[in-house]
Amino acid sequence: MTMKYKYHHIGIPTENIVEGMVHINHLKIHATDHETNPFGIQWMKYKRGCRIPELVRKVAHVAFEVENLEEALKNKKVIIRPNSPSPGVVVAFIEEAGAPVEFLQFTKRPKVKKIRRKAAL
Repeated sequence: MTMKYKYHHIGIPTENIVEGMVHINHLKIHATDHETNPFGIQWMKYKRGCRIPELVRKVAHVAFEVENLEEALKNKKVIIRPNSPSPGVVVAFIEEAGAPVEFLQFTKRPKVKKIRRKAAL
């Protein structure tokens, strides 16, 4: 069976607090919701003491939704093991050609769907 990757968002590290950021205490990060940004960007600010690898803290990552996270990680260089940053989702990061890539597997979909703003042309 061929692994399918569905584009989800891009995560960009920043040193600044961006409007709409929420604090994820157990990870020691602040992050925006990619669905509230017209371009699908999730801004990430890492606090002192954060155990996220430097590659992820310094280099933008692209994120893909996968149906089977365990299968997606096979034969990959895993830099962040599977974990649950919020209820209903499990994520992991790999290193691909020197850049971080995030995989997400949803275990439970939220009942309320957020409305993504459209980019003005």
